Formats: sequence, C-alpha cells, structure tokens
Amino acid sequence: MSASIFIGISGWRYPPWRGVFYPEGLVQHRELDYASRQLPTIEINGSFYSLQRPESYAAWYAATPPGFVFAVKGNRFLTHILRLRDIDHALSNTLASGVFELHEKLGPFLWQFPPNFKFEPERMEHFLSILPHDSKSALALARHYEPRMEGRVSLDADKNHALRHAIEIRNDSFIDPAFVALLRKYKVAMVVADTAGKWPNYEDVTSDFMYLRLHGDKELYASGYSDEALERWADRIRAWTSGKQPLDARLISKTAPPRRAHRDLYCYFDNDIKVHAPFDAKRLMEKLGLAWHPDQVPE
Repeated sequence: MSASIFIGISGWRYPPWRGVFYPEGLVQHRELDYASRQLPTIEINGSFYSLQRPESYAAWYAATPPGFVFAVKGNRFLTHILRLRDIDHALSNTLASGVFELHEKLGPFLWQFPPNFKFEPERMEHFLSILPHDSKSALALARHYEPRMEGRVSLDADKNHALRHAIEIRNDSFIDPAFVALLRKYKVAMVVADTAGKWPNYEDVTSDFMYLRLHGDKELYASGYSDEALERWADRIRAWTSGKQPLDARLISKTAPPRRAHRDLYCYFDNDIKVHAPFDAKRLMEKLGLAWHPDQVPE
C-alpha cells in the first residue's frame, strides 16, 4: 500500500478568483463544483468562523465528485474564545453541526490556535484526549450537543471510519519537546505551516499522516511559489510519504517518530489574495506526478 497524497486549497469562495481561476460567467453557486474538479481536496474555512448547518455540508457533498476529500477547520469558539477551557459541549456542538453529512469525503480536522495562545500542557492534553479518532466515537460525542443546537444538527453517521486531527500553532511557547510528545501520544499531526517567517515553522512527525499549510513563500497569504520553492516542497513530500523525514527537517524534539512504511499527506495552499493558491497547488501536483481526473467539469 502506498501513501495517499491530497493537494488542494484553503477555501474556494474568493471574488478575485472569478475570471482568473474560475471561468468568466461561472455562477457563484457552481464554484465548488468547478474547484473540486480541478483539485482533489479543499479546506472548509467557514466552519472556523461559525458553526455551519447540516444542509450546507450536504450541499457541499453533493457538489463534489467521488474521491474528493474535505478538511474541516475546527470552530474558533474552542480555540480562540474558550481557549480550551470547558470545551466538551463546544466540541459536541461542532461535531453535531453537520460534518457527518460529508460521509466518506470527511477528511482531517484542522485546529488552529491564535498567536497569543501559549502552550499549557494540562489544558492541551485534555483537548487532545477528547478528540475522536473514528466516526463512531465522534457520533457519541455529538449526541451531547447543547439545547440551543436543536433543529440544526445531523447525527446521521454511516459506517464507521477513521478520523484525523491536526494542530496549527502560532506561539513560540509550543517549541517544547513536551508538546511533540503529547501529539504523538494522541496521534495528532502537527501542521507544517509555511508563513513567510511570521510564525513557528517546525516539521516534527507526530502521527500517521502529515498536514501542510502553505500560506505564502515570501509574503503571507499573497506571494506565489517559484518552481524552485515548489520543487523543494515536492522533495519534502516525497520523504514524508515514504515514511522518512527530510534530512534538514526543522525539529523541536530530538526523539525520532515511530517508523512507518509510508504516511498519508494533506497539503493546502492559503496564498489566496492574488489568486496563486489553485495554480500553485496544480503545479505541485504535476511535480509529484499526481493526477486528478474526476467527472465532467461544469460549464
């Protein structure tokens, strides 16, 4: 068995993309149809800002082709407002809000922490310990949603399948081997985040998969990636997906990760301001010899 590699974009609804990435005249409600037939995976961003509704997730599922995968950005109420305090019901609300409507297209959850959130081992361990790693466990948690969610929940989980989680850090206090050890204990990936030098960028392997977010090579959210930069990322992806690490990997911990024959990998371009993201994603796929041939592209 070889590694599964998914390379795509963070979000899809950006006005500057219209007429550049999206064809002229393509109506807005068909943009996901189009994007999902150009690339095999997309991060759902709206779930970070507010809980989405089951009918939205169901519509996104219906709009995308077989084999497509969504990553779901975890709601910021847990990470930015509650800051991991008393989060059990909030996590239940997130899981009940409609993610099960993505069925087999539900990929990893991304949990992003703000720059002023510091590493507190006990609080972080509680969060990691309650994250569900299969849909059966997620459904059990989702059933504890708060009454205010009544009428806008979906608990229709089909056959049980694995769930994955990744954490993106933005504070130097996480540059601590104890943090890496916690992630490995609970099999949660540490996001490799290229942020043009603004936030920590480390590459410790902490799970059976890797999660990359490429926010911009030189300018955050704006600059594109040169052929040289993309080739460098392609080399790193080849190492990670073959169960290895890049020789020059930037590491927090001196302890090596468990050996694996291969690791799956998800990579999302978030340099969207100047419409580089979808084109950079396609170029990286080409460098890795990856192809995506879904059904008919909508007109």
